[in-house]
Amino acid sequence: MRTEERHRTIAEILRERSQVTVDELTEACQASGATIRRDLEILAGRGVLRRIHGGAQSLIGRGENPGYGQRELEDQDVKKRIAAAVAELLRPREHVWLDSGSTATEVARRLTGRELTLMPMSLQALNAAVVGEKAGIRPALLLPGGGLIPGELSFRGPLTETNIRSLRFDTAVVTPCAVDFTDGLLAHDLEDAAVKKAGLASAGRVVVAAAASKWHAQARVLVSGLERVDVLVTDKVFSAEERARLDEYSMEVVTV
Repeated sequence: MRTEERHRTIAEILRERSQVTVDELTEACQASGATIRRDLEILAGRGVLRRIHGGAQSLIGRGENPGYGQRELEDQDVKKRIAAAVAELLRPREHVWLDSGSTATEVARRLTGRELTLMPMSLQALNAAVVGEKAGIRPALLLPGGGLIPGELSFRGPLTETNIRSLRFDTAVVTPCAVDFTDGLLAHDLEDAAVKKAGLASAGRVVVAAAASKWHAQARVLVSGLERVDVLVTDKVFSAEERARLDEYSMEVVTV
């Protein structure tokens, strides 16, 4: 098993369990104890887990934010497909507000070489938008200012919200922490929700990028009802009843 696959396996195990031993991981990953210990040190440094004697401990509580390092390892293929579909929806010379998170970073990677004005909500997305630029072309970048959340490197706070609300965007690309048919779009904390609300309020069109796993996730803070969504990009296969509920909002659904 390759390093990336081992890391993803370890992260998935700790999503289901609060604690795991090195011996259990050596069996699950078919790797030596020394290799697993090195993996755990790397993942602990990335904020994916807490290293304890003889194994590792999950950092995720019920409804809590798993952290960027953990999320970056999850649903990688799905996020790439969603990001490609979102990028196809953006038109030349649009002004785009881009949410924070690992899916948003994947979207930013697909915007290099595009003639856009982009306001990314994280330094990861900012870096992704400018690395690998094609023929010297890159999106015109706006930064919102405000505070940076450690680990996430996303912009938060009153200054961030004020600067977002002072502008108008053609499209807001929103990556919710969870989605629910009743409550709509949700976030893990009040500050993140406030930034997302500011992006929604400043945009003419709202594109939501949400993997199927987001429909089963738990988050505590309401952002917006589904009536504000214009386009939903997801890999989730909806039942006939679920699709009928989405049709009530007249949103376009793009399935990847």
